[in-house]
Amino acid sequence: MKKHKFVCERIINASPRMIYPYLSSASGLEQWFCDKVIVNEDKTFNFIWDNQNHFAEMTNHRLNKSVRFVFLTDDKKHEPDASYMDFTIETSDLTQEQYLRVIDYSDEEDMEEMKELWDGLIVSLREIIGG
Repeated sequence: MKKHKFVCERIINASPRMIYPYLSSASGLEQWFCDKVIVNEDKTFNFIWDNQNHFAEMTNHRLNKSVRFVFLTDDKKHEPDASYMDFTIETSDLTQEQYLRVIDYSDEEDMEEMKELWDGLIVSLREIIGG
């Protein structure tokens, strides 16, 4: 199945140090992103939506800056051209506002549906952190 890359940037009025734990930890992600997150002994993240497991590995992270999760197969194996999610916190040089850039690389073809999904998720994140 062909993958599609969805990218959005939204203002988050909070410091990177405040935002980052909500992007990189199981407890933070559980509050706004999915139903439950479990980090297994092998450091694999299990994102649970509607009682379905979605395994991912945190393949890249920079403290208070960015994090990437690459999704694995059901048996926790890497696959070529794997889906991934990338969160990056950026600061506007001009306004000093914080932006959250999301890259969602997946099988989803409907970009309007992806926009609505991520807009809703980011609104939830903003409500939690007060930004």
